[in-house]
Amino acid sequence: MSILIEIFILLIVSAVGFAVGYFSGRKYVQNLIEDTQKKADQIIRDAKSKASSIIKEAEIESKEIKLALKDEFDRQTKRQKQELINWERKLRKKEEHLDHKIIHLERKENSLNRQKEELERKRRELERKESKIEELIEQQKIKLQEIAGLSREEAKEILLKEFEEEAKKEAAVIMKKIIDDAKDKATMKAKEIIATAIQRCSSEYIAENSVVVIDLPNDEMKGRIIGREGRNIKALETATGVDLIIDDTPEAVILSGFDSIRREIAAIALRRLINDGRIHPARIEEVVEQVKKEMDKRIKEIGEETLFELGIHNVHPEIVKLLGRLKYRTSYAQNVLGHSKEVAYLSAMMAAELGVNVEVAKRAGLFHDIGKALDQEAEGSHAKIGAEIARKYGESEQVVNAIASHHSEVPPLSIEAILVQSADALSAARPGARREILETYLKRLQRLEEIASSFKGVEKAYAIQAGREVRIMVQPEEISDSDMIILAREIAKKITNELEFPGEVKVTLIREKRVIDYAR
Repeated sequence: MSILIEIFILLIVSAVGFAVGYFSGRKYVQNLIEDTQKKADQIIRDAKSKASSIIKEAEIESKEIKLALKDEFDRQTKRQKQELINWERKLRKKEEHLDHKIIHLERKENSLNRQKEELERKRRELERKESKIEELIEQQKIKLQEIAGLSREEAKEILLKEFEEEAKKEAAVIMKKIIDDAKDKATMKAKEIIATAIQRCSSEYIAENSVVVIDLPNDEMKGRIIGREGRNIKALETATGVDLIIDDTPEAVILSGFDSIRREIAAIALRRLINDGRIHPARIEEVVEQVKKEMDKRIKEIGEETLFELGIHNVHPEIVKLLGRLKYRTSYAQNVLGHSKEVAYLSAMMAAELGVNVEVAKRAGLFHDIGKALDQEAEGSHAKIGAEIARKYGESEQVVNAIASHHSEVPPLSIEAILVQSADALSAARPGARREILETYLKRLQRLEEIASSFKGVEKAYAIQAGREVRIMVQPEEISDSDMIILAREIAKKITNELEFPGEVKVTLIREKRVIDYAR
């Protein structure tokens, strides 16, 4: 800009000088022009020089600016390039990561496709197998019908039984757990109640025999008892229904008979005849008839005394008589009336401990064996006979059920019935309460072992602890652990149904597998 100004000034000055020279004189003007020209040339040279210098400076400055801009541009470019490199690196990493994910997803997709194909193949195969199974089942049903002559419903029942067996095995495990839990909770309380009842009950037992020894004043009385040609002894045996045994035993005769009432009548009558001294058939019949009437009265008195002792009222007179007859009835050498009284006491005490009906438990306990007073005169078990008698003479249904169920012939319908069962077992199992002859005892042990051995899978069976336990060895290849629970219950049920025994019989199953080898 300054150069242009200077040139402009020079032009103005030249124009002025030209004008002055024009008016002052041409020479002057010429000199002036020359001077002016020289000055102008000088100025121009100066201006050119200055302009050149300015241009150089401007070029240098522009170069510096250009270099500075270039440096700044390079720096920015480098920075942006570095940023781009970083972004590129990040993108590359992300791309690689995405590639890995894509590969992984592709693998998963391929795996899922393969699984889907495999599942589809298995589904088709399963459908084929199901179809084949259905065909085989139908064929099996047809074959079963052809071979066994079974109808479709009968074949269905066989299959249902097979499924039922499998369900039983599964239920056995659950049943064992439930039974174990119930036993754990109930055992202590039951022991406490039973122990309390036993401690409070004090009963005296007399083991009765089937014979009575009658003492004689002398051995001559044996001949009088026999009579001429044995008429007296025959008359006595006919009137009483017992056997008279007259042997070498000094000053004694023996009355033998399983009917305790007849044996008692014969003993009383014979003692009276011996004391009276008149022994002949007519007198024998007279005395025996008189003793029978007295015995009927005595039986009624015994029944009334028993009811009064236990505090039981409103009992039919016929039941009172039957109850008195139990005084002269034995079972396993145990007096039945004494046993019945003890069962009544135990049932009442346990009922009081549990808070149930004490009166029902006591009545049912006392009458539970009432059928034994008539079991030789009626058909059926003494429990069934007793229940019919109790129902006939107005006892409640609870008492009737307890009598009928005390040997599990019918299911107990009340807690009192279960208590009578327990009390009956306690009284019968008490040491010394019952006696049984060796032959009966051995037969019971043998029968226990036979019942246990009759089941499939039983290897050996042993009756131990005087027949109160049967220990069974089972074959582990045929009987599993779950099968043992069901087998034990079935054996126990069969023993209950087919065998008479005092107290209870414990069924113990043992399953073990032994593998033996020898190191040589």
